[in-house]
Amino acid sequence: MTFQQQIQQGIPTELPQPKPYETHINHAPKRKEILSDEEKKLALKNALRYFEPKFHAELLPEFREELEKYGRIYMYRFRPDYEMKARDIAEYPGKSEQAKAIMLMIQNNLDYAVAQHPHELITYGGNGAVFGNWAQYLLTMKYLSEMTDEQTLTMYSGHPMGLFPSHKDAPRVVVTNGMMIPNYSKPDDWEKFNALGVSQYGQMTAGSYMYIGPQGIVHGTTITVLNAFRKINKEPKGGLFVTSGLGGMSGAQPKAGNIAGCITVIAEVNPKITKIRHEQKWVNEIHENLDELVARVRKAQENQETVSLAYLGNIVDIWEKFDEENLRIDIGSDQTSLHNPWAGGYYPVGQTFEESNTMMAENPELFKEKVQETLRRHAEAINKHTAKGTYFFDYGNAFLLEASRAGADVMAENPTIGREFKYPSYVQDIMGPMCFDYGFGPFRWVCTSGKPEDLQKTDDIACAVLEEMIKTSPEEIQQQMKDNITWIKGAQENNLVVGSQARILYADAEGRMKIAEAFNKAIANGEIGAVVLGRDHHDVSGTDSPYRETSNIYDGSRFTADMAIHNVIGDSFRGATWVSIHNGGGVGWGEVINGGFGMLLDGSSDADRRLKSMLFWDVNNGISRRSWARNEGAVFAIKRAMEAEPNLKVTLPNFVDEGLF
Repeated sequence: MTFQQQIQQGIPTELPQPKPYETHINHAPKRKEILSDEEKKLALKNALRYFEPKFHAELLPEFREELEKYGRIYMYRFRPDYEMKARDIAEYPGKSEQAKAIMLMIQNNLDYAVAQHPHELITYGGNGAVFGNWAQYLLTMKYLSEMTDEQTLTMYSGHPMGLFPSHKDAPRVVVTNGMMIPNYSKPDDWEKFNALGVSQYGQMTAGSYMYIGPQGIVHGTTITVLNAFRKINKEPKGGLFVTSGLGGMSGAQPKAGNIAGCITVIAEVNPKITKIRHEQKWVNEIHENLDELVARVRKAQENQETVSLAYLGNIVDIWEKFDEENLRIDIGSDQTSLHNPWAGGYYPVGQTFEESNTMMAENPELFKEKVQETLRRHAEAINKHTAKGTYFFDYGNAFLLEASRAGADVMAENPTIGREFKYPSYVQDIMGPMCFDYGFGPFRWVCTSGKPEDLQKTDDIACAVLEEMIKTSPEEIQQQMKDNITWIKGAQENNLVVGSQARILYADAEGRMKIAEAFNKAIANGEIGAVVLGRDHHDVSGTDSPYRETSNIYDGSRFTADMAIHNVIGDSFRGATWVSIHNGGGVGWGEVINGGFGMLLDGSSDADRRLKSMLFWDVNNGISRRSWARNEGAVFAIKRAMEAEPNLKVTLPNFVDEGLF
């Protein structure tokens, strides 16, 4: 069968042969035992409903074995035989170009070069899934190949519920992930309902088909690192940045450190992923001996090198060793997947990677105890460094939240609303006031032709638009504009493309609309192929997350999710090609609601109309909420937006004189 025929077939009419478990692939850890015997039976019945009854007797013992062995039913037998990667949009079968674009993006999320655990359909973050099993993938691709522009596919946490009649301006796909009743949104609830096959964790851009490999987080991390050094009034050159986690975020931190120009030391406990990141050139060197690492860092500081050094071991050992050696750390953070602390997101000190994985599955209570003990040590070591002048910030991975729950010394001596912790979230001190309040966030695009020359042309177009805009942009956003022009000019030489031909830059509503309009004209003129627009959910409007995206909201509303819900509803009727809304993300299940979109530009007047309507709303929704919270940068930005668009009328806050109290 051809690739197109396999897509159109969906779930095979005859059972494929079982596939061997490929040990060279990076696999998800075994999930903990959480289902009762009756619930296991239910999980098996739920899995078997995808298949005709004549296959149940053969599949039942196989699925039971997967459930017992891995804690989930992935249906490995049904992994397709074709290479998993984004192809030229013309290679996909179908009646709708928009649907073909979505197929392309789904395959990019599962590309072996992109996905963290491709055989378990997990893109990043340890549990950020595109689908829960391979039957869901096959059925979804089949539906997309049949869809017309008068239909919408409804996705329930990885399950394709079906194609429904709609209209050409409706989204082609509407995705929800993990939208639990609030009282059933604790970490163990995810374990249970995911094992039952009825809910999943879509992370942010995994379950919304908008992950573009590590480039997205590299760009955000680069801006964060540059601005962190600006906060301490130090040039990155010769400065030391210490952090951890090479897995779920694809080694973005060492790459970002190299682009920013500092020395980066990053710990990782997984030998396989450390080796992969080194081979991919996301990290320059691997070290396994702490004394040798200390000597190497001192040499890098003396020579003011730009270099990234991976330590194969636990981050706590680095913080403690550098304290003993009185090695000055300029900026520090952590990017382990602490939204998922009990299932492989964070590993205890003093144990091997293999010992931890065994304990995680066989003795989860002891594993939790060891993780919390490690968090207390981790925080204690950080406190010693900050007393010497280190600037430490939480990278929105729930480090401070989980450390506080473990009883670590991370709480502020004199807490105020929104400033309960000893250290700020990077959004509070950096990304929020410097970027999000002004409408700047992670705008991204994918060239559906798959041609590098198309990406180069889009880079050139975006750069030209930004250079024209900066001539008249106000002083308040000049730094953001300059950083993005620098980024886009260096994007090609930094070799950031993994998987699809994609790019990201931080832009405000005006920038996004002008860049998108210029792309659409270039497509209409035959200069480039069709382009998919999107963004990270980690943006101005898309995400309500009290300890990350909305952590610089101080009016008490940071625990509400009105903004994210309004964002996805508003995008859906203003022209998005697909929309998504998720429970969970980088900070954990039950801790955040986040929404995203995708939009196909095909050179048509319809695409031009949609992009102007949707992109304006997608950004200004969040600016208006931030303005109402009395964030001065956002008040400035929304007033500017109202001057540009007469139909925009936003309620502005009145400021209260503190002296009255």
